[in-house]
Amino acid sequence: MTQENKEYINAWSAGQQDTINQVLLRAVANHGKRMFIEFLGESYTYEEANKKTCRLANGLRRLGVNKGDTVVTLLDNSSDAVFIWLAINKIGAISVPINTALKGEFLRHQVSDASAGLILAEQDYAERVALIADRLPALRTLVYRGDRPDLKDFSHPLLPWEQLLDDSSAEPDVQVSPGDLAMLIYTGGTTGPSKGCMVSHNYACNFARQMLKGTHRTAETITWTPLPLFHYNAVSSTILCNMLVGAGVSIYPRFSVSNFWPEIERTKATDCSLLGTMFTLIARAEDNPSTLHCKGQLHAAWGAPFPPEIQAIWKERFGLKYTRAIGFGLTECSVVTLQPYDQPNKPLTSGKRTECFDVRIVDDNDVELPDGTAGEIIVRPRMPHIMFEGYWKRPEDTLKVMRNQWFHTGDIGKFDEEGFFYFLDRKKDYLRRKGENISSMEVENVLRTHPEVEDAAAHAVLSDLSEDELKITVKLRPAAVLKEEALFLWCADQLPYFAVPRYIEFRADLPRNPVGRVQKYQLRDEGVTSSTWDQEKSGLQIRKR
Repeated sequence: MTQENKEYINAWSAGQQDTINQVLLRAVANHGKRMFIEFLGESYTYEEANKKTCRLANGLRRLGVNKGDTVVTLLDNSSDAVFIWLAINKIGAISVPINTALKGEFLRHQVSDASAGLILAEQDYAERVALIADRLPALRTLVYRGDRPDLKDFSHPLLPWEQLLDDSSAEPDVQVSPGDLAMLIYTGGTTGPSKGCMVSHNYACNFARQMLKGTHRTAETITWTPLPLFHYNAVSSTILCNMLVGAGVSIYPRFSVSNFWPEIERTKATDCSLLGTMFTLIARAEDNPSTLHCKGQLHAAWGAPFPPEIQAIWKERFGLKYTRAIGFGLTECSVVTLQPYDQPNKPLTSGKRTECFDVRIVDDNDVELPDGTAGEIIVRPRMPHIMFEGYWKRPEDTLKVMRNQWFHTGDIGKFDEEGFFYFLDRKKDYLRRKGENISSMEVENVLRTHPEVEDAAAHAVLSDLSEDELKITVKLRPAAVLKEEALFLWCADQLPYFAVPRYIEFRADLPRNPVGRVQKYQLRDEGVTSSTWDQEKSGLQIRKR
C-alpha cells in the first residue's frame, strides 16, 4: 500500500456538510442569469428554474406532502423532471424516481415498497399505475403529465400536472439538514427483490463534489446527456455536479446514435455523460456533417465502462482531450475510487482511493489481502452521511451487507502497488445491460408464470459492446409446444424492455449442485451454444416502453 493511501486509513472528519437545497440557492445567488437546464430548445436560467421549482414545491405542500414523505415519479427526461425532483427536496420530502420501463409486478413492488401517497407520471405510465392501483395501499393521488389518460375503474383523485404549479414562487419554510433523506434509489434487486437505497442530501452533494473533482467542470461547461433522470448517475453526477459551479446541462429524451452529433452541434456542448455501449456505438458509426463540424468541440466524455481502445478512437477521431471512466462505485456508497481529469490515467483502472472512503480488498473471512491480489471490495466512510443510510424498511438486509461494520460490495477487485484500482468481476449474480441493472431472480420469477415453463435461469452473456447480454435457459413442462419466438414475444409483454432476453435456449434440465441450486456459472461459461436462439438474428424487435 502506498504512503498516499496509508494517510487515508485512520482519517475521520466532518467533511463538507451540504444539502441539495443550499446548492441550488447558492447557484441562483452566484449564477442566476446563466443557463441551467436546456431540453429540446427550451432553456431555463438558474433563477427561472428556482422559481418554477418553488411553485411546484408549494403545490406539493398544498396536496398534503410533508417533510419525510415519499413521492414517486414515473417521468421521461424533461425540464419538469428536474424541477419536480428539486421541488420534492425543497420541502424535505423524499424523491423516489422509478424506472419508466417498469410495469406489472416490477412496478408494483417498487411503488408499494416506497409507500408513497402521491405518484407523478406521464400519461401512458399513469395507465400502468392504474392497472395495479388496487395493490397500492398507500396511494392517495395520481398526477399525470400530458394528455389526460383514459383510466377505467380508477377511484383515486386524478390531477393534471398544471395543478401542481402554485401561484406562489416563495421559498418554502422547511428546515432540511445534510443528513435528511433526499432520495430512494432502487437497486437492481440482484440478490432478491429490488431495495431502496436511502440517499441523504449530503451523500448526493458529496457524490457531486467527487464528480466535479473528476471532471473539472466550470461555469462555462455545457454537459449533454441522454441518460435517464430516474437514474442516480444523471441526477447527481451531471445535474447536481454542474449546479455546484453554475454550469449548464442539456438533457436529451433518450440516446440516439444518428442524433448524437447534431445535438452536440446544436447545444454547443463542451462535454458529455454517457454509458459504455453508447461510446462504442458512436465510435463505430459513420460520419455525418455534424460529426465533422464538431471535431474538437467536445472537451471531454465521461462514463463507464469506457474501454481504452474506444477512448483512443474518441480522442483521435473526435478531438477530445479527456476521456475517462472516472471511478468505481455503487448506489450504496457512491464513488470510492476516483481518476481526476488532470492526472495520468492507467489503462483498465478506475483511479485511486479518495479522501472520502476507506476501501479494502479482503478474502472470505474479511482478512485484508496484499496489493495485487483479487478479493471482495469492502468500504466504510471517513465522513458523516456520504454513504447510503441503509435499505428502506429493510434493517435486516442492511445488516447483511455491513458485516464487521464494513459495507461488502459483493464485487471483486484489486489494487496494484501504485494504488490504482482494478474492477475484476461481479461476485453477485446480476447483470448489467443497456445501462440497467437487472435482477435475474425477478426475471426468473416472471418466466415461471408462463404456463409452459417449468424452470428458468437468467444469466449474462458477454457482449462485444462491453456490457452484458441477457440469456435465459429454460426447462419446459412436459408436452409443451412453446417456441423461442413465442416466448420472446411473451417476455416483451411481461418484462421491461431492457430485461427482455436476447438469447433463449431450451434444455431438458438445468445444471444444479447437490442441493438443487442452479449453477449459473456453468451456464455463463457455456455462453451462446449451437442450440441458442438469437433475437438479433431472428429479426424480431420490441419497443423501448
